[in-house]
Amino acid sequence: MYEYLANITLLVHLIFILFVIFGGFLFFLFSKIIYFHIPALIWGIYIEFTNSICPLTYLENWFLFKSDLKTYSNGFINNYILAFVYPKDLTADIQFYLGIALIIINIFIYGFIIKNIKKQ
Repeated sequence: MYEYLANITLLVHLIFILFVIFGGFLFFLFSKIIYFHIPALIWGIYIEFTNSICPLTYLENWFLFKSDLKTYSNGFINNYILAFVYPKDLTADIQFYLGIALIIINIFIYGFIIKNIKKQ
């Protein structure tokens, strides 16, 4: 049961990470998404630049602890999603560069949004 909850939390974590990176594009489907994306983006930048740990990580670890596991069981989640959410050999320098990349990606996304709004 707890491993299942850890898996769900990890999937939510992955979706949140993808939303932080690319969520600005959802503006074209639902313009008010920016009110959710900007705070999420700021949170993601904060996490990367301060080497902090997302609360979802603590929740995942708690669920794993409750299921008497140190990591996820082998399978799709462990082999693919876990490696994306928690890259191997992640250092403070790499996190810094990921934070810079996050900013640059979103500058392009929001530049694209502004450019398309001006065309209308």
